[in-house]
Amino acid sequence: MITPHLWYATQAVEAAQLYCDAFGDAEILAVSEVRNTPSGDCDIVRFRIFEQYFQSISAGEMFPFTPAVSFTIRCSTAAEVDRYWSVLSEGGSQLMPLDHYPFSKRYGWVADRTGLSWQITLDAEGAARQRVVPSLLFVGDAYGQAEAAAQHYTSVFDDAEVEHITRFGADAAPDVEGGVMYGMFRLGGQLFSMMESAHPHNFAFNGAVSFMVSCANQREIDHYWGALSAVPAAEQCGWLQDRFGVSWQIVPAVMNEMMQHGSREQVDRVTQAFLPMKKFDIAALERAFAQQ
Repeated sequence: MITPHLWYATQAVEAAQLYCDAFGDAEILAVSEVRNTPSGDCDIVRFRIFEQYFQSISAGEMFPFTPAVSFTIRCSTAAEVDRYWSVLSEGGSQLMPLDHYPFSKRYGWVADRTGLSWQITLDAEGAARQRVVPSLLFVGDAYGQAEAAAQHYTSVFDDAEVEHITRFGADAAPDVEGGVMYGMFRLGGQLFSMMESAHPHNFAFNGAVSFMVSCANQREIDHYWGALSAVPAAEQCGWLQDRFGVSWQIVPAVMNEMMQHGSREQVDRVTQAFLPMKKFDIAALERAFAQQ
């Protein structure tokens, strides 16, 4: 399972509640705390929007959200689009106004009041397949790399495929003819979308949104870490950055059980065990959890 992870300064719980209010078919699943981290004591929130699970953290001002990663909500009716837009746009900012576009009869792109970006679109066919689709926007130094990224990711994950690519034509300057206007790819059965833009943008991928890969064993951790990590300086506590700038977290599935169901003392011991780690060592985490 690939779970989007959202980094907030202080608003992880507040944001999860906002999304529950916005979408209705959403719920906060768990709120826990990790203590004595470099960011102090941090709230960890697990929540669900439709079929998509998220995890978030309140860990201080470090990464601002940018439109480089957004979440597309595919809706069955225009009224549904308008309802979600109304809640998410309050106190936020419009990136593309709610309107009729060639690719959708009702669509808008908005950053909510926390800065997280959402694309709300009328797409009845897509809504029947996957309601929430993470979207990657390749700009700046990452421009022109969307297709290579999708090919790389689909070589790393099982049940993975580049499903389709719509390319720019000759009259799309400054975008390059043949570049990725829009594409879809699947990783582990989950859909992602991708776009490129050569227009000036003052943002890039960062750690505000990362993608958590839940691993059953150390072999899986080693596989994903070896295939994805490209920036050693960005490696910490299971986090890594790939060569396209996208952030990932390669985490053992058992760690979620430890953090959710362990005693306060067990959670604290596991936290202190993983803080010095780059790639997670499951055996070391299990020893910290079981220590008497």
